Amino acid sequence: MAVCRATKASGDPCKAPATGPHGYCWAHDPANAEKRSRMASKAAKSKPNRELLSIKALLEDLTEQVLAGELPAGPAAVANQLINTRLRAIEQERKIREAEDLEDRIEALERASEAKKGARKWGA
Repeated sequence: MAVCRATKASGDPCKAPATGPHGYCWAHDPANAEKRSRMASKAAKSKPNRELLSIKALLEDLTEQVLAGELPAGPAAVANQLINTRLRAIEQERKIREAEDLEDRIEALERASEAKKGARKWGA
């Protein structure tokens, strides 16, 4: 079986089997570039937000301090309100990113639809 003819970012030759007609593996075949990009985008979105992890840790510390009697309920309540405000801001940012992603996808579909309008229909 033939080996991919591409060179990796490290400068080393790719050793994956060539699957495409042009001698590239799936990961290096230019025909798969758009699909690879979409997959990478989805993977990046699936990573947990580091800020959420720190907020969870902060809430855990806050809870432990209140339950241990180290922090009065009043200041703890204010801290909790501030944390909730941060969480709402994070959620708003997520919604904006999601809306922008949807807008990009809709625009791509509209461009594809416009391009097909000039194409000859099957059987016509």
